[in-house]
Amino acid sequence: MKKFVVLAFVLLIGIQAEAQVKVSPGLRGGLNISTLTNIDDNSSKTDFYLGGLVNIKFNKFFSVQPEINYSRQGDEGRYFENGRYYTEKYELNYVTLGAVAKFNFGGGGFHLLAGPSLDLKVSDNYVNTNPEDFDLSFVGGLGYTLPNGLTFEARLKQGLIDIYGYDGIDDGYYYDQVILNQVFQLGISYTFKTK
Repeated sequence: MKKFVVLAFVLLIGIQAEAQVKVSPGLRGGLNISTLTNIDDNSSKTDFYLGGLVNIKFNKFFSVQPEINYSRQGDEGRYFENGRYYTEKYELNYVTLGAVAKFNFGGGGFHLLAGPSLDLKVSDNYVNTNPEDFDLSFVGGLGYTLPNGLTFEARLKQGLIDIYGYDGIDDGYYYDQVILNQVFQLGISYTFKTK
């Protein structure tokens, strides 16, 4: 194990010595198609996300991108009342703090990305329940960056925290389903050229 750690350290130092690190700030935004898992009679809700980023490019193959975003999530629920079905859009709005690693194919514009996100709830419109104040998520996706800094991306964001924390009995009904955020994102970003 010690040999592995020493080898990894030496490789990291070598990569940093060869790399000319470029730091570029940018803006990002796009479409959220969100839902909550394990809820009967719900469907996806369409909304948006908007935020900023800093792309830290180590070489033509690899970069790390810290991000801060405002993300409107939730789902569209369906319920039965007074002899008919009604639908309602449930809002879960977050400030998300994330960082994705981007791996460029052959040093070109196509890239894969993956990384964690901490989502802090800023508002919701739930009446009878109180969703958790935060979520941890994993983000994965792919994209293409043009030479001018314009990037198009598709991402899947999977929540890891049971946002309702159901685990018990309420009015004789046993709750044990894990309710997770799930968001598909289509977006665009722009990184500013820096000298």
